[in-house]
Amino acid sequence: MRVADTVKLVALGAMITVGFVLQSDAQGRPPMRKHTETKAQDLDLVAAQVQLSGSKVKLRATGDTVKIRANGIPNHAVGQFPNRGNPHSITAQSYKFSTDTDQLPRVAKAYGMAGLFGVAVNGVPFDPAAAEFWQGNRQSGWQYEALGGAVTLGLDQNYAHVQPSGAYHYHGMPWGLMQQLGWSSNKASPLIGYAADGFPIYAITAKVGGKVQEMTSSYRLKSGSRPGGSAPGGRYDGAFVQDFQYRADSGALDECNGAQVVTDEYPDGTYAYFLSQEFPVVPRCLKGQADRSFVKRRR
Repeated sequence: MRVADTVKLVALGAMITVGFVLQSDAQGRPPMRKHTETKAQDLDLVAAQVQLSGSKVKLRATGDTVKIRANGIPNHAVGQFPNRGNPHSITAQSYKFSTDTDQLPRVAKAYGMAGLFGVAVNGVPFDPAAAEFWQGNRQSGWQYEALGGAVTLGLDQNYAHVQPSGAYHYHGMPWGLMQQLGWSSNKASPLIGYAADGFPIYAITAKVGGKVQEMTSSYRLKSGSRPGGSAPGGRYDGAFVQDFQYRADSGALDECNGAQVVTDEYPDGTYAYFLSQEFPVVPRCLKGQADRSFVKRRR
């Protein structure tokens, strides 16, 4: 998913309001739909019972460069596509991702995303936002949260669905992949993928001080109700991205859902992103500059 313009997170004392608006056109912009829903709903996930063939991925990490070539076909079971909430079929893509890791020590600044957040080790992209806006207006400042359930997106049990281009992509926790990799709540996460700026991606758990712990988000729902009028009303319940705000040090992760950790792949330590159990699940900003291979629109 692509940001309309390069965005900056606005610091408000110890809080950062999630005011950035992400556009879902990194892999082909779908037609804009007009929505007026204001209540978050439980997700009705499509059972992942379809096994595809023809998955191709080649990952090469050498020196200060990571390169991934893939066709985007997942090697785990997926939901049925098309389905009631998603009219598209999964088709092979031609991904060529590359990112330099020599910028990794520089993690002071947060950058908005101008494309995909990253790519999993199986070659499937992480593309967290939804191209769904209050009353179909991209300029409204109110974007529906893909995992909030207010708008039906036809997500499967991997919290994934398909772009008009046929690109299967993750909006949330890729459970099928995690199971294949042997993820467990009592172990440090295996490597899940790489972000567009070269930092590694892990899921939920890490070893900190010699003990495995959950890496928790520092985002919280705002209290009270939305403004109403030309903006949506109703209480802040997670239906919209802007229902959340960052509260520094309220969890283990920073505003980009990252932390400094030691892992098997990085025994000397590294900054790493984490998929968290609570919003944002998949990070919504980067600590380094994204490589252009993640910024291009993919069709």
